[in-house]
Amino acid sequence: MSQPAPEDITHDILPSLLADDKCVKVAGVDADGILRGKLISKKKFLSVARDGFGFCSIIFGWDMHDMTYTKELLISNAENGYRDLIAVIDLQSFRRIPWENNVPFFLCSFTDPDTGESTSACPRSVLKRTVDKLKAQGMGAMAGAEYEFYHFRAPTDANPGTERNSSSTAAFLRDNAPSKLPALEEGMFGYSLSRPVHNQDYYYEVFDVCSKFRCDIEGWHTETGPGVYEAALQFDEICEMADRAALFKLAVKSIASKHAITPCFMAKPIANMPGNSGHIHISVVDRESGKNLFYRETPDENPPYPDLKHFSDLGRHFIAGVLEALPSIMPLLAPNINSYKRLVENFWAPVTVSWGLEHRAASVRLIAPPTSSTKATRLEIRVPGADTNPYFALAAILAAGWRGVEEKLEISVPPLGKGQEMGSTADKGERLPKSLKEATNAMAAKGSIARNILGDEFVDHYAGTRDHELRLWEEAVTDWEFKRYIETV
Repeated sequence: MSQPAPEDITHDILPSLLADDKCVKVAGVDADGILRGKLISKKKFLSVARDGFGFCSIIFGWDMHDMTYTKELLISNAENGYRDLIAVIDLQSFRRIPWENNVPFFLCSFTDPDTGESTSACPRSVLKRTVDKLKAQGMGAMAGAEYEFYHFRAPTDANPGTERNSSSTAAFLRDNAPSKLPALEEGMFGYSLSRPVHNQDYYYEVFDVCSKFRCDIEGWHTETGPGVYEAALQFDEICEMADRAALFKLAVKSIASKHAITPCFMAKPIANMPGNSGHIHISVVDRESGKNLFYRETPDENPPYPDLKHFSDLGRHFIAGVLEALPSIMPLLAPNINSYKRLVENFWAPVTVSWGLEHRAASVRLIAPPTSSTKATRLEIRVPGADTNPYFALAAILAAGWRGVEEKLEISVPPLGKGQEMGSTADKGERLPKSLKEATNAMAAKGSIARNILGDEFVDHYAGTRDHELRLWEEAVTDWEFKRYIETV
């Protein structure tokens, strides 16, 4: 049978939808944005599709390398026996995985088995709880995401005689310095038409497979940097956008591995080279009509700043909310130790609470007429890197902006003018946190904006995961330290 539209999928049609299948893949998302799942039989899937199934809570009790957190957190710990959560299957997330013989695939969200409430740190639930606040007012949010990422070739000498893939890259890095890992392409070739031809089977397969996997790409091109590409994902409703962003990474990593390529979404893979951004676009709309609520139908002839001429009062309050919250939500936009190596001066990455109309040096870029259509009026948040958990990043931005709307906040810092750089005397904005430690302390502080908009339980859990990351970093001995001090101290 032909595949129905996602909104038309119900429990009643599942048997016919999966008539020719033997198994189904299911997955949820952990705190680092990593999809965690398994393959189950069709019989098992049909038996749990309505009520959900048990899924070990340890995915919220360990880090990205399956190490339990240094300090056990509330959701999963020895005291509660690392109990199961209930994985609730989202029928509207149905897809087939093109690179795995079109096996059926569904995303899950997690609930507490005792209360039935959504798990505080479940990324899909964190975003949905925020979206529900707008929904209650007859509004919704649209979003887009852009990812830059490096590509490296799986080395030929990693495991002689074995298949070259991302696993062989990991084996190579056990015994070799990262600098010895060859880039997919050498040189700086942003927007090149010739470079993708060098690896065109991979290049076109990514584009085609993402379309089949419902994480469609709007634009796909080389960026400046050795083996760097950028993908702009198709703009959509914000929860769907988060799903697409997570699934896009899964698709790229799966396809690339077949081509002996290892994609890298870390924020700053190579010193003295551009970092990997993960810019987020966002707007608020009327749920019934789809009308963009950031756009001011009659241009303001006397706005507080000329940059706001085409922005509605709601849009202005939203901007104010995002700007005021930025220092407090940074761990959700820059979640890793390495994230802050990208957010430094003079590298086309934002470092202050700053904004401006069509200003790519600011943290918040306003996009509005005359350079865009009225329906495309939006904000581009340029702080996030490609290493973010898209659900948390989108939830934090939306919750921050919505707080501005609810409290009718006013923009407290002037915009950056054209030609004015972040950190210059013209930039009146607060310097954003320079490290994960500084950022986590700001988020976890009593009475923080992050606590106000996302809740204490979530902030306590997420701050605990970042404290774990910090402790591992603080105890690590790096190559830089060893080479610098081995002879000289």
